[in-house]
Amino acid sequence: MSQSTESTSESSPFTKPGFIIAAALVVVLIATTLVIFLLPKDRNNAQAAPGTAQSSTSAPMTSPGTAPAADESICGLPSSPDTALGTAPKTKWELVGRMATPTDPATFGPGVTDASGFRSCFAHSPTGALYAAMNVAALGSSGSRELEKKLADKLLVPGTGRDAALREINAGSSSAGNGTTIQVQGFLIKSYTDSEADVDLAFKTDTGALGHTTLSMRWMNGDWKVKPADDGVTFSSVSQLSDLSGFILWAGI
Repeated sequence: MSQSTESTSESSPFTKPGFIIAAALVVVLIATTLVIFLLPKDRNNAQAAPGTAQSSTSAPMTSPGTAPAADESICGLPSSPDTALGTAPKTKWELVGRMATPTDPATFGPGVTDASGFRSCFAHSPTGALYAAMNVAALGSSGSRELEKKLADKLLVPGTGRDAALREINAGSSSAGNGTTIQVQGFLIKSYTDSEADVDLAFKTDTGALGHTTLSMRWMNGDWKVKPADDGVTFSSVSQLSDLSGFILWAGI
């Protein structure tokens, strides 16, 4: 199926910023991007709904001091020789902030959830890359400064882009309080190799607007991490969708 998109124009809601926020802040990620491009004005007074409490979970860890094998997750999740994902995985969903996020701690991840709710360790597989990308989107939209900082520190590929993200956080930029609600509606694994994956996520806002963006992922140190550009931007672009044609439908809400 062909993917249905619309180009940005003067009349597009993607061109009407809802708030004044730090557009270059990497760890706001999907949340910030959709706020800038999707939401109408005067929505910044909305209050965040309470999220589901996160319990600490973990998959079997590798031995202390032992680096995982090239295709082994840092917490021992199984790898897969698959290079594509053509159907929506069956999964449980839980709220991270206000975003429904897939969870399968024993198979795809997150294999580890710490006391603050930070989630990491995903399987070396196309499904693991998808779970990791959605996890990054949820953590980035949580509004928690602590989670944003951990996200930039632990789940971004080291380099000038990651450094830019950390500078923004340390300078006090944050997405907290933006009142945005976005939910994943579908996905495409645009490309996949043992070391790289491009995951296209389709979203819907609480206003009903649809958009999509691609997260470029890299497998390193036993987990999937996001590859930011030098300026800290982690998405290739954000485009409006007229419908979800071409995407594999997948949503928790």
